[in-house]
Amino acid sequence: MSLELPLSDELAGVFARMSGLLLSEETVGSVLRLVTRLAQETFPDTTGAGLSVLDPGGARITAAATDQLVERADRVQYEMESGPCLVAWADRVVVRVDDLAHDTRWPRWTPFATELGLRASLSAPLVAGDTALGAMKVYGTRPGMYGAREESLLSMFATQAAVLVANAKSYADAHRVSAGLQASMRGRDRSTSPRES
Repeated sequence: MSLELPLSDELAGVFARMSGLLLSEETVGSVLRLVTRLAQETFPDTTGAGLSVLDPGGARITAAATDQLVERADRVQYEMESGPCLVAWADRVVVRVDDLAHDTRWPRWTPFATELGLRASLSAPLVAGDTALGAMKVYGTRPGMYGAREESLLSMFATQAAVLVANAKSYADAHRVSAGLQASMRGRDRSTSPRES
């Protein structure tokens, strides 16, 4: 049985625009926020969506989220180093939780999530080449909200987001290398310039 995944014109248009962007930090942030908002709108009754990545210092952060509920659920996963989003990221697999109130995989995190009113979640890894860059997730307030169709759709969103994150990382790395080379050249110029007597 094949999964039919009809995309709206808006979603197809966003993916097309994203693939051609020349990115700066400002455009990456705004596009990632757009991706999370569209993910929330694409999955009926979804409470919120978010993207987790590493910051330049190597700490896990939520780079974009539709609301504070997502940020709180994510922050506790990072603090506890436990939760579906982190498993999706580390294992490079889609992780679906049909009912957080009865799931036993993350015994420290799920009670907190259910206190927030969350009952279902779906997380997909952000993978570019051989590198796992983070994860994208959606949360819902009803059990059983997500199935195979939603897994495929979220994987599509995560693929597009991974391209953006990888491009932003390349941009930042190139900027750091350029700044380092400029500083090195300035230092070399000072050390080789003739000294006044």
